[in-house]
Amino acid sequence: MTAPAVTPYRSPLPPARDGFPQLLHSEWTKARSVRRWSVTLLAAVVITVFVALLSALSGSFDVDGSPPPPTKGPDGAPVTDSFPFVHQQLTGDGSITARVSPLTGREGHIAPWAKAGVIIKASTDAGSPYAAVMLTPAHGVRLQSDFTHDTAGSSASGTEPRWLRLTRSGSVLTASESADGKKWTEVGRATPAGLPRTVRAGLFAATPELVTVQRHFGSTSVGGGPSEVTASFDRITVEGNRGTADDGNQDVVADGDQDNGTWRQDRVGADPTRAAGSPDRSTQTSGAWTLTGSGDIGPLVPDADLTQRSLSGAQIGLIPLAALGVLFITAEYRRGMIRTTLTAGPRRGRMLAAKALVLAGIAFLTGLFAAVLSFLLAEPALRNNRPNPASYPEAALTDGPVLRAVLGTALLLAAVAVLALAVGALLRNTAAAVTLIVVVFVLPMVLLAGLPVDTAHWVMKVTPIAGFAVQQTTPRYDFVSTVCLPEDSCYPQGPWTGLAVLCAYAAVALGLAMWRLRRRDA
Repeated sequence: MTAPAVTPYRSPLPPARDGFPQLLHSEWTKARSVRRWSVTLLAAVVITVFVALLSALSGSFDVDGSPPPPTKGPDGAPVTDSFPFVHQQLTGDGSITARVSPLTGREGHIAPWAKAGVIIKASTDAGSPYAAVMLTPAHGVRLQSDFTHDTAGSSASGTEPRWLRLTRSGSVLTASESADGKKWTEVGRATPAGLPRTVRAGLFAATPELVTVQRHFGSTSVGGGPSEVTASFDRITVEGNRGTADDGNQDVVADGDQDNGTWRQDRVGADPTRAAGSPDRSTQTSGAWTLTGSGDIGPLVPDADLTQRSLSGAQIGLIPLAALGVLFITAEYRRGMIRTTLTAGPRRGRMLAAKALVLAGIAFLTGLFAAVLSFLLAEPALRNNRPNPASYPEAALTDGPVLRAVLGTALLLAAVAVLALAVGALLRNTAAAVTLIVVVFVLPMVLLAGLPVDTAHWVMKVTPIAGFAVQQTTPRYDFVSTVCLPEDSCYPQGPWTGLAVLCAYAAVALGLAMWRLRRRDA
């Protein structure tokens, strides 16, 4: 007889799965089940917002009287528009040409971005649209328009005379340059906003302040003072219909006549930096003009990034998140739970990746909430405490740079948490790992003020604190001289470049932690 068939036992329970989604769910369950970790997240939010508010409310400025409102450019942004202007009326299409001599400064000192050249401007009102082609002592020939647009021409040294020409055709202005007045090279084209049919075409000279930075360990001295620039113009030709000036001056001449017609001498805008006893000077001799003046033409760059400062609490708020990142792995080693974790999911690298992903998500959401709250509360307070709030562009959470800074702060804190997790997995010691993370972020910030500027900027580029560059929102212009001090959180690199450096540190550390975890007993 044959034995009867026996049906094998089948459990009514569904088979267990050890896939990555199950690991994520397991790590999420651990994270939300530990009450102290929830308290740590709350502490990160409170500290971030508190430090930002403390920074916003602790400083104030006292000024005598009400400062004048800033000049606004064609797009409504604050600008600097102040220079001596010798000009004629020009209606419709036409051009202005002049040979510009090398620029000189007072007592041999001249700012690198001093400038002199020919300009076509909507009016003599400060902030009106314009285009200008100019010679600079250190940056060659440039075409600039409407304060924020800059095109480089030749790298003429500024030690030799240069012919410059600006030609209008409809709404387009074409800039050209020449070394001899015969062979011309186009510098570029500009289309100023809302340029009227009748404009002012003329000569100008301008120079920003001369700024000096003296730095010693523990102290920095930034000095500045008014500067002057002198330039001579000859071979001046204005071609086109110069008609009858709307100011009453008769300006009827034959097209192409050199230096013919009525020239007006004006100053566009006010220059508060101009030294007493050093007025602008415009003199004409045998058809040539010599202009001496100060002031500048360009965007008005705020002296403080209010959005960045409103998010400064993240520098301290990262400490609780770093501690959480370390504890997310070291707590399991300390209590022996890591063996259970690895038994349920024996693929160690995947287990650590799941921890990193869950932790990054938690830290990102926490950081985002803290950053939004910090900006909404601290930014208005920072603005109201400035001596001239109107000089700082209005910032809203939906503005591109502000939104990037807020989201970037959340990503920054998430990267810090993942880096802390990796360090915790490598060291397996809570105190040592937390101390190392805090030192890595806090020590460079403490040392920055005492290091030479170039060295400090190098530290800000290559260490994990580079991630804080993502909080910067003030636009930078290569053609505007600014002082970028490390202690003012002025990072030399772009926002995303800095954040990428921090993320690279976190990725490398996490990779090392996975490699070591596979080769070491739990």
